[in-house]
Amino acid sequence: MPDSEDPKQVSNDLRNAQFGGGLINASTVNAGQIGGDIYNIHLGQQTAVSGNSVQSQNQRQRSQSERDSLEKTYTLQSQKVANLRTALVIETDVSRKFQYEQQLQAEERTLKELGDKLDAIEQQLQTSDNSGLAADTTIYIERSPIEDKCYKAIVQPGALIRIKAPQRMGKTLLLEKILDHARHQGYETVKLDLKLADNSTLTDLKTFLHWLCVNVSDSLDMNDLVDEYWQDSLGLNTSCTRYFQRYLLSNIDTSLVFAIDNFERLFEYANIFSEFCLLLRSWYETAKQGDRMGKIWKKLRLVVVNSTEAYPTLDINRSPFNVGLAIELPEFNQQQVQEMVKLYELGGYFREEGLSQLIKLVGGHPYLLNEAIANLKSQETSLEELISLAPTEQGIFSYHLRQQLESLQSDSQLKEGYAKVITVDKPVQLSPEITFKLHSLGLVKIVRNDCIASCDLYRQYFLARLE
Repeated sequence: MPDSEDPKQVSNDLRNAQFGGGLINASTVNAGQIGGDIYNIHLGQQTAVSGNSVQSQNQRQRSQSERDSLEKTYTLQSQKVANLRTALVIETDVSRKFQYEQQLQAEERTLKELGDKLDAIEQQLQTSDNSGLAADTTIYIERSPIEDKCYKAIVQPGALIRIKAPQRMGKTLLLEKILDHARHQGYETVKLDLKLADNSTLTDLKTFLHWLCVNVSDSLDMNDLVDEYWQDSLGLNTSCTRYFQRYLLSNIDTSLVFAIDNFERLFEYANIFSEFCLLLRSWYETAKQGDRMGKIWKKLRLVVVNSTEAYPTLDINRSPFNVGLAIELPEFNQQQVQEMVKLYELGGYFREEGLSQLIKLVGGHPYLLNEAIANLKSQETSLEELISLAPTEQGIFSYHLRQQLESLQSDSQLKEGYAKVITVDKPVQLSPEITFKLHSLGLVKIVRNDCIASCDLYRQYFLARLE
């Protein structure tokens, strides 16, 4: 490659390329057009809306319009990514294969950015939907006795609570309840969302631990003295421990609840994940000691939240995932669904038959139920129309369903396994790995060692799309 040529520049001109055994006419293919003509997407900054504010009707309509437009773009971008993956599989020329790999990475980043922006808009609309309740109120349905267990655990010296559940099951809402309870006990609280860690923060363990220490200091309104306490010669985990022990914990007069949300973000960074898990486990074990150090570490209570169980293998003595209180959030039962309906002041709207139809469609999935009931509250659609359109691209769940479809299409074994589940009316046994992955996505329920589709919505939607 000439020195003047930028290795990051990849031409979209595929003329004279030979791939796929002649299956695709390379002379007429342009990599930038695989999947259709998709225009450049400006991913501008989303206007921030306070979680406690109520959008005006005009704002809501603008958000809905933007969401609808982005959903169409997301669908096109998903197809483009899928077609690039296909082209990559059938390509035989090494240089062209490299070209496709580079473009696929870029297109997948664009797809993720679109998904993140859609998530932000969905959250805004949900805030608007919840405005039918009292001001500054967020719907929360208790799943007794889970909350009581967490409240009792968090006041124990050196506590560790582990919350796990499939995506969109209410983990973060439960975490906020725990933190609120801790604040009522007079404790300091810090919540660190690992989704906010950019890629540069996760390049190595030292950078990550520095970022963590600075963020905890800021949350406690304490000066950043990381450089003063940090000594590389002692080791990275020891330096981080030193900062917490000698500075943070020693300078607060009460207990500190340190919550880490979206912990699964670290799963793909094996070195950071394993060493950080060892660090958390060591803090938990030190709190059991009866000496001066144990007294200091008893102040710290940890809460770890993750959406999947498929984390990298860890030595049981180095893992924080086999100690403390384990909480796995279940779906809502019928009584809890009825409570949600009541909170939305729709008790008189549903006949018993109508509520049963909704539960049959989406099961007890908190996110899907909230979307449906909030939509009915805003009188945008009738229950009959909502149920009829639900498994289609015109339905209110279309964006969520496309996200799930993208997850399946990115893993052929996952796609094949789920196709088996939805095409029969009895439980299906899959490999443990595929079972856990499908369960973490919320697509299946586990019955003994077998899988069934988690709700009729998923069965209907994916039957029409998985071959």
